[in-house]
Amino acid sequence: MVKFDITSLDPTKLQDWQIAEEAEKYMKPIFKLADEWGIQSNELFPYGHYIGKVDFPSVLNRLKERPNAKYIDVTAITPTPLGEGKSTTTMGLVPGLAKRGKNVSGAIRQPSGGPTFNIKGSAAGGGLSQCIPLTPFSLGLTGDIDNVTNAHNLAMVALTSRIQHEFINDDEFLAQKNLKRLNIDPRNIQMKWAMDFCAQALRDVVIGIGDKMDGFMMRSGFAISVSSEVMAILSVFTSLRDLRERMSKIVVAYDKQGNPVTTKDLEVDGAMTAWMVRAANPNLLQTLEGQPVLVHAGPFANIAVGQSSIVADQIALKLSDYHVTESGFGADIGFEKFWNIKCRLSGLVPNCAVIVATIRALKMHGGGPKVTPGKPLDTSYTTENTGLVEKGCANLIVHIETVKKSGINPVVCINNFHTDTKNEIAIVKRVAEQVGARVAISQHWLKGGAGALDLADAVIDACEEKTDFKLLYEDNTPIRQRIEIIARQIYGADGVSFSPEAKAKVERLEKDSDINKMVTCMVKTHLSLTHDPNLKGRPKDWILPIRDILTYNGAGFIVPVAGDIKLMPGTSSDPAFRRVDVDVETGKIKGLF
Repeated sequence: MVKFDITSLDPTKLQDWQIAEEAEKYMKPIFKLADEWGIQSNELFPYGHYIGKVDFPSVLNRLKERPNAKYIDVTAITPTPLGEGKSTTTMGLVPGLAKRGKNVSGAIRQPSGGPTFNIKGSAAGGGLSQCIPLTPFSLGLTGDIDNVTNAHNLAMVALTSRIQHEFINDDEFLAQKNLKRLNIDPRNIQMKWAMDFCAQALRDVVIGIGDKMDGFMMRSGFAISVSSEVMAILSVFTSLRDLRERMSKIVVAYDKQGNPVTTKDLEVDGAMTAWMVRAANPNLLQTLEGQPVLVHAGPFANIAVGQSSIVADQIALKLSDYHVTESGFGADIGFEKFWNIKCRLSGLVPNCAVIVATIRALKMHGGGPKVTPGKPLDTSYTTENTGLVEKGCANLIVHIETVKKSGINPVVCINNFHTDTKNEIAIVKRVAEQVGARVAISQHWLKGGAGALDLADAVIDACEEKTDFKLLYEDNTPIRQRIEIIARQIYGADGVSFSPEAKAKVERLEKDSDINKMVTCMVKTHLSLTHDPNLKGRPKDWILPIRDILTYNGAGFIVPVAGDIKLMPGTSSDPAFRRVDVDVETGKIKGLF
């Protein structure tokens, strides 16, 4: 194989897809990549020449006695709508650690079709820090999200058809079909249909229009696939038996007496699990520089758990000396869920967390003009303004404090843009070190792993320090008290208010000792520490409003919904799909980022 120098590519002159296309000429074949990492040939299911699925039960059973690697989570400050480069940092840190002689791997989440064709792009990273091959990564990969969508919608098919048959048929007919009447209340349905695009027009719909053979007419709607409870289960399951059991506990509706109706009651849980068997195995890809990357589970930590899967991290921690995983959005939601959901359920203990910060985002939090995707940045973001940076560091401090509350070591990564000045960087370094964080300036977007060496050194040093990992709340903490703890200690709220509907739900849930023990997965905007995306920096004197409480019995999540956030995002007026196309001579996809 011809040795490839990634730094021969200039990200200031080439688009991400062009960099990926060039680097893909020198990719390691999937069996070579797997063999170098320690995966045996019978533990790999190839999908073409450069992608594979890893047979997680086989690997974990074979390596169960091997000690775990150093475990690093990548999170961020509260981002601008453009994102501050967590995936890019992850894809730069992994080769950076490799250049320091470490056996290292990464884990990132599979991109949703919603952001890929909307504003944010495919989440493969960027510049010289990407996960490849880019096109299949961005366009469905091995079909995991399709499987989640189909499993989810199969539950909706079972639910809506059962309502129809119970409506038009008598008990004798149902008995002949070996069906008992479930008396599902069509006004108390807990699920919507799923689609992996941002489609605001489908948030609320009416189904069953027509005669009685066209279904039961009722209100319904769509949520984006990655917000599905099925995706949450894919993120946190630990075995096929666990996956099967969780699938059977999903509550799809309530009957007319207020009792839950589950996928098991509808006898659809087995078929849903069948859709998910293939998706249960993590996907193996690679960085631009040839290190292994596991891609599994979905994004959106604002409306979902937003973590790469537990099984992906379990595999990597046995095969590597250092493993870097990624959590969605800022530390207030992504890292908080990594800490109090993923680590709680997996028993895994991290060694450090990398907090990605940009001068751009700090200026926004310091009072800079609004940042709007598709529009040029105001000049205050591209010229020196130390006042905005100094003031905006209040947001950075919150996230450092959040990581320190977990008992692990924070490393602030200044994701360096060419417009950043020495004076601006010096302010961030001073502030972060004053509150007890290591700081590294990284140019991984521009230089790949070679630009992340200082970050790699800081991470290695942090991983050598002793940790005192502790969860934010105990398993038996009452639901309202947990929400209050998260709101006050992580978001900085003065308290929590509940809508009448949310209050009624939480009072009912707290009477059920089993439900009361489930983990808490907050739904909140990622663009602010608060529920209001317009409030930047470190807001003071505010109350977190909880308007609804969802229950994901299969995943084991209580899901408080704060503010006016939607489980189906909308497509913007200038979506990315306008720039994606196919070269009709070669069949290659262009325009992805």
